[in-house]
Amino acid sequence: MKKLFLKPVFLAVAILIIVLFGVAGYHYALGYPAWVTMLTGIGLGIVLLVILKVLLTWMGPLAQKVPLSLITTVLSGFLVLYIMRMFAFRWPSVLFYGLALFGFACLVLFTLGVWQIIKTKNVKVGGTLVVLSLVLVAVGFYGFNSLDGDPYIDTATNSKAVDIISLSEMGVEDPSIKGNFDVEVFTYGSGTDQKRSEFAEGIKIKTPTVDATLLLPEWKGKKKKWREKFWGFGVDSFPLNARVYMPIGEGPFPMVMMVHGNHSMIDYSDGGYAYLGELLASRGVIGVSVDENFINGHWSGDFRGKEMPTRGWMLLKHLELWEKWNHGERAELKGKVDMDNIVLVGHSRGGEAVSIAAAFNTLDRFPDNGNQKFDFNYGIKGVITIAPTDYRYNREISLKNINYLTIQGAYDSDETSFWGMRPYHRLNFSDDFNGFKAGLYMNHANHGQFNSSWGRSDFGAPMKWLLNLEPLVSGEEQRQVAKVYVSGFAEAVLKGNKNYLPMFKNVDLVNDWLPKEDYLSQYADTYKNILVNFEDDMDVTSASGGINLMAENLKVWREMELESRDGDSQQNNALVLGWNHKTNVDNDSIPVYSIVLPTISDFSSVDSLAFSIAMGDISELKNRNQEDEKAETQKTGFNFSIVLKDSLDNMASVELSEENRLPGKIKTKFTKFDFLDKDMIGKETETQLKSCYVPISSFVKKNNSLKLDKLKSIHLVFDKDSLGVIVLDDIGFYEKADRLGK
Repeated sequence: MKKLFLKPVFLAVAILIIVLFGVAGYHYALGYPAWVTMLTGIGLGIVLLVILKVLLTWMGPLAQKVPLSLITTVLSGFLVLYIMRMFAFRWPSVLFYGLALFGFACLVLFTLGVWQIIKTKNVKVGGTLVVLSLVLVAVGFYGFNSLDGDPYIDTATNSKAVDIISLSEMGVEDPSIKGNFDVEVFTYGSGTDQKRSEFAEGIKIKTPTVDATLLLPEWKGKKKKWREKFWGFGVDSFPLNARVYMPIGEGPFPMVMMVHGNHSMIDYSDGGYAYLGELLASRGVIGVSVDENFINGHWSGDFRGKEMPTRGWMLLKHLELWEKWNHGERAELKGKVDMDNIVLVGHSRGGEAVSIAAAFNTLDRFPDNGNQKFDFNYGIKGVITIAPTDYRYNREISLKNINYLTIQGAYDSDETSFWGMRPYHRLNFSDDFNGFKAGLYMNHANHGQFNSSWGRSDFGAPMKWLLNLEPLVSGEEQRQVAKVYVSGFAEAVLKGNKNYLPMFKNVDLVNDWLPKEDYLSQYADTYKNILVNFEDDMDVTSASGGINLMAENLKVWREMELESRDGDSQQNNALVLGWNHKTNVDNDSIPVYSIVLPTISDFSSVDSLAFSIAMGDISELKNRNQEDEKAETQKTGFNFSIVLKDSLDNMASVELSEENRLPGKIKTKFTKFDFLDKDMIGKETETQLKSCYVPISSFVKKNNSLKLDKLKSIHLVFDKDSLGVIVLDDIGFYEKADRLGK
């Protein structure tokens, strides 16, 4: 016994274990005195140490009988696998080692088979083992890849067709169609770029460098050393490089300036938006794709969002160049740009950067270091964010009085949540601002394919082998959506073409311009008068302006903050209503949600009622019978009636589905394995709303006795489907545009 335990090294280990287990026990709160849990921890540590010491000592002689070569082979192989998993594959342990063990078994069979054939000349046995190993590999490869696919293919499909007149039928041209302008393509830059000839000898215009030292103090240490060695310049001499897509003509032309996100710094991203630049230029808009690859991450490290102010500031420095050229510093560009009509487009971290740029545009000083002066104030009329971040910069950007569009793919495995809707909710308009904000959510679109060079996989190998890529739309299809909406935004915001505004209000109007997919669109502008947005307080029975809210016969009635896929906040509150009743329910038992106006209201000048709506979580309803289970599988969402009632008790009812394609749930399977989705991604779905509208004229058609100038209340009557959960927000109405004089 003394030989086992009374050794200096063992005593040192024992003391360390006792101390660590004692500290852990002392702080392990179980409701007992701390000294009790501390002694318990010490006791557990001693018992475990003794048991393992005895067990390993007993196994020692057995281990001596194992050949040393086998031990070293196994240990070296395991260590190499461990290093590979930690620093290269970074797969979950169970998956990585499970597949490694399967591969090891296949290789053992293969090598044994070859050994039998070569050494023992036993072709029959050896051939059988080789064939068996190859069959197992083929089965394993097939089984691994057969996990691809969309198990939710039917969940978001709209089964009830609604007769909606498209913009094409109204005579509006598809904005993704090439325009009539010839296009000149050129680059400008430092002229000394060591890595990229298009910004060295290939430039048309040589540009000065800019000093970003005060904006990016994190340019230091190994990041500084390796980046400067690779690029040939430092933070004090960042180049102003860009690709230009110029309409050939006199001008002045409005401008769309685009910027990429945090792709690998050596896999250059700025050329991936040529499809947008060439389209815009052909339609009379200057397209500029900015190079900021030198602050992206790779083997030299990632600034982890500390570079976000620099990304935004660089865009403004590019605009500063264009203003000088426009005023005559470059004769061929004099008067070419309408500097009062600019839109910024950003992808990924670039999507957050364009909001930062729009915010910095009106400031006199850099908020993180007042020694950096700003002098911009350019005519930035709009911002477009594509699959953006909204958490990298430590300041939350809230914009005001600027047009805004955000686009997100539901199968984006890099930015798995629709972060672009958070700036949407924070964006406010003055009453006299004639602009809009919109969001578009697309099923089966990933992160990278909005850039033509990033590809189908949002991760590089070997992580990309775990991604479920089969459901994705093609790159051409995904970029078609960007072409339609970016070009349509430019037409509406930069050229004042109001014909394109409806596409942002309702994506269903332009389905013939887009790939056949499921989309959700959200929209708001100064035409909209919101009655209830559930942001005011915790009282579910009232809203601002003296509005009373009532619910009858509902199983679920609550207001909540909507969560992103990973449980973070969407920065938006909404109403959740759920009902569960028999098909032939009595009128007195029908679930109803009522909005009672504080005074008799005049709705005669109202164009339509508006709702933002999503399907809720049906599992909130308990004790469902078989009929309820059948109802759960319906594809169109949960329909209900909207009833308007006047002060004379006249009423009219319209089904929401009469005028709208109701949204289904868009669910996603990002990886080949369900457990990976839960561990790495989060929920299979994220609540994203769709803006729906019901024309006031539809109510009058149902009952022409309804007095719109004496409206008393609005009722949501859940009489169309016997079971459902919905999420509602921004209940209000649009006034007629001619009355507003807009």
